[in-house]
Amino acid sequence: MRELFKYRELIGILTVVDLKTRYQNNVLGFLWSLLSPLLMALVLFFVFRYLYKQEANFVGYLLVGLMAWRFFQISTTSAVYSVVGKGSLVTKVYIPRQALVITNLLANLISSLLEFIIIIPILYFAAGSLPLTLPLFPLVFLIYFWFVYGVSLFVAALYVYLRDVNQIWEVITTMLFFLSPIFYPMAAITEQMQRYYLLNPITQFMVIFRDLMVYGNLPTAYSLVIVTVASIISFAVGTIVFNKLQRRFAEEM
Repeated sequence: MRELFKYRELIGILTVVDLKTRYQNNVLGFLWSLLSPLLMALVLFFVFRYLYKQEANFVGYLLVGLMAWRFFQISTTSAVYSVVGKGSLVTKVYIPRQALVITNLLANLISSLLEFIIIIPILYFAAGSLPLTLPLFPLVFLIYFWFVYGVSLFVAALYVYLRDVNQIWEVITTMLFFLSPIFYPMAAITEQMQRYYLLNPITQFMVIFRDLMVYGNLPTAYSLVIVTVASIISFAVGTIVFNKLQRRFAEEM
């Protein structure tokens, strides 16, 4: 981490370049990072609030869960290519290879935070008020960031050696999507099965995000311990695997 801090200016430049590259061929450019989640949120709000007559809280439940999932899915999927996709920076110049992963993640973080900011007015419109616990959301999202960063390091390092990782990871994320309570309420799961669902750190994060942004509840100490420990383990495992495998990155390119 000290080395990443030393190269913080370069990381900032690469993050900006990453964001510009994503939208350079679009007429609206970076505005799509605002319009895309806004349009999706409005469509989901209209469908579930007025067509399916769901409660306002379920609309918020759905939007928050979906945005949280998008950060994990988009960040880790794009992280698979973060090292291989910038092969010239690996073989021709020296920078910390972790910087290639974290710049990808920071670009997705900016987009994701914009998505959450965009849905706040929709949550207010749906429920008529915003919970007092909302300002605590960024603190928990910071823990979520390190969890996703650990996973991103892991898949990015593996892909350098095993080019089937992208296909494997696509299957895994599809499974996780259906094993996480995004489009269905936790109440639809039996109490016995909920114990297993809550072993999934992504589910725990979604429960906390919804408590803070929709229901106005403080997360339990147990939930905070679970997500914190999961993030520490994810970051530690991802860092160990990445550091071990990066020694031969240039040879495998």
